[in-house]
Amino acid sequence: MSPIDFRLDAASGVPTYLQLVHQVEHALRLGYLKPGDQLPKVRDVVASLAINPNTVLKAYRELDTKGLTAGRPGQGTFVQATLNQVALPELTTLHRALLGWLATAGAAGLDEDGMVALFTSALRDFRGDRGVVLPGEQGRERRGSSRDRRAAAGGGTEGVA
Repeated sequence: MSPIDFRLDAASGVPTYLQLVHQVEHALRLGYLKPGDQLPKVRDVVASLAINPNTVLKAYRELDTKGLTAGRPGQGTFVQATLNQVALPELTTLHRALLGWLATAGAAGLDEDGMVALFTSALRDFRGDRGVVLPGEQGRERRGSSRDRRAAAGGGTEGVA
């Protein structure tokens, strides 16, 4: 049995294969998956999510290309690398603090989409104002915000994130 169960959000607008890739990446970052763990077999994912086997294969190929997994013929797909992760005690503390923040945001009247928008806006401000490189971004070029791209293209209209 695999330590990860995939879930899909049809309303997210994110392609199905990328949802699977992102879930594996998140599980690696949070320490739920570690090298040597086996991902669910393609046929099991297909049966549980009612999706095309090619979609699962595409996700697994993407993970393989990123160097995170490796397929073993006749055995399955196994995690071979991990992503930056926070130690478990700190992760637990951060999780509790985030749950408190979510409760406060809900009490203030924000729905899930509003919470995501506020968090995303704050994360952009954090990254932009402090020039912080978040874990997993070392060696990767950061993309500018859409406002930065508009300004560079001569269309410097201001807007709210």
